Amino acid sequence: MNTELTGLDSGLENKPQRKQPLLVLIGPTAVGKTRMSLDIAKAWNAEIISGDSMQVYSGMDIGTAKIAMDEREGIPHHLIDICEPDVAYSAADFQEGATRAISQIAARGKLPFIVGGTGLYVESVCYQFQFADIGSDEAFRLEQERYAAEQGAEALHARLAAIDPPAGERLHPNDLRRVIRALEVYHMTGETFSEQQAGQTKESPYELCIIGLTMDRAELYRRIEQRVDLMMEQGLVEEVRRLLERDLPPAAVAMQGLGYKEIADYLQGNCTLEAAIERLKRDTRRFAKRQLSWFRHMKDIHWIDMGENFHNNLQAVHGIIAGKFQVNLEYNSNQSF
Repeated sequence: MNTELTGLDSGLENKPQRKQPLLVLIGPTAVGKTRMSLDIAKAWNAEIISGDSMQVYSGMDIGTAKIAMDEREGIPHHLIDICEPDVAYSAADFQEGATRAISQIAARGKLPFIVGGTGLYVESVCYQFQFADIGSDEAFRLEQERYAAEQGAEALHARLAAIDPPAGERLHPNDLRRVIRALEVYHMTGETFSEQQAGQTKESPYELCIIGLTMDRAELYRRIEQRVDLMMEQGLVEEVRRLLERDLPPAAVAMQGLGYKEIADYLQGNCTLEAAIERLKRDTRRFAKRQLSWFRHMKDIHWIDMGENFHNNLQAVHGIIAGKFQVNLEYNSNQSF
């Protein structure tokens, strides 16, 4: 099979009312999405849209495992470094930005390709979730922030888990902003965040091809621990120190992100560095488990076990994409999506 696949069969371009193709690659942290995505993007003439809720923030590179500019191999990447860490960037903001990027990429004759592990963000684009404009209650938010400051993030998270167990399972206690928002939704509507999401219509405006990467849990956890060790070598402590020096508010995203809160606790004298690293490894393992839990509730995912040979996995992915988008494996490189 020729693996240099760059476009659709030209005969499909004249088919009436064909939905815009959208390729999606999901999976837990450290499973190998970045490496796989570059090979797929080059083969399929694609531009990548980051589906990671933290990579939108500038100055947060190491802790988010953000792909460096010189590692992107000429592949355009979107929704990376688009706002400051003190900005409250939401799933609705992501949906708007990603939807716009999809249209722009398609207009250039390229394949839009979402790559990331933030389940709500990715799913909201795939199925165009409707986000209710219920407004906000600033007094309620401040009350929850004070409770978290006095009793701890775990205590506030327990409040959410009691009224909305699925949201409690999916949201990390450190994700203070989203925990408070989920509580606020229930406070203002009487309906849990999970109930609202369950009521969404899972009909996509796109011709979707969703590929999920997975692997043996023990191997995934080993890779997570290796990734944390690498982040420490790359300078995660200094990255967090620079963020702390900016005097960001306690509820700022930078102070909630996985890796940032743990290291911030060390820098603020609340624990040893060794304890912070162990907690980060533990929290990242738990995060990966929550990611997989979210993905299990999504539909139409073609799963690839990354425990096998990478080349064989890549060939399997090409076959899935070709079958979904109905392309000929013998192609013309001038074809476009």
